[in-house]
Amino acid sequence: MFEAAAKALSQMFTPPFRRVLFKSIGLALILIVLMGIGMQRVFAWMAASGASWAESTYGAAPHAAWDILVWVLSIMAGLGIITGAVFLMPAVTAFVGSFFVDEIAEMVERMHYPADAPGKPLPFLRAIIEGGRTALLALLIYLCALPFVFFAGLGLLVLFLANSYLLGREYFELAAMRFRPPAEAKALRKANRGYIFAAGMFIAMFVSIPILNLATPLFGMAFMVHMHKQLSGRRTELLEPKRA
Repeated sequence: MFEAAAKALSQMFTPPFRRVLFKSIGLALILIVLMGIGMQRVFAWMAASGASWAESTYGAAPHAAWDILVWVLSIMAGLGIITGAVFLMPAVTAFVGSFFVDEIAEMVERMHYPADAPGKPLPFLRAIIEGGRTALLALLIYLCALPFVFFAGLGLLVLFLANSYLLGREYFELAAMRFRPPAEAKALRKANRGYIFAAGMFIAMFVSIPILNLATPLFGMAFMVHMHKQLSGRRTELLEPKRA
């Protein structure tokens, strides 16, 4: 597992990977900016609407005081969105990664496993569905864990464990589906769920590092290509009859 992580890291900054890295970072930043703008507009509208309702209902304070309150709430919402972007990175990178899985996997297979038969590219729709589903689950878990983030770090622990499971599952299945039908890829992951969960912790640690986490799709996919190769080799050895 550590060897697979080292191989993935060592290949990340090679020239072929850098081209994918720049595309991945660009798409991730666009999504984060669009999500931030959308959330800021929603929160600003909620603050303005709430202040207008409060002023009409409890209009004891001068109008300027309510304007100041709206301004303060808007700034707080903006700062909250910037902070939240760090926690939303697993959802963003899970979706972004679905666009580049085959490009990354092909480079890893060509460099480290040239003697093996190459995998078959995933149907684009299948990759998008898998990435979108993982992103929505990550977003849902983030919203559920958010109230506990400041409670003895419980929310952070929940997020880390959830990201370990979700990102490990997604990238392993995407790597496995290049060689297996979806049902078989999922069955292989379930048969090794503990091992894949532990491997997912490497990706969860990577995605928790600001700035570097923009490269999560490259590391996660490259890492799980190696993990799939390891598990496939071990599975083949188990299935082969023992020689006398």
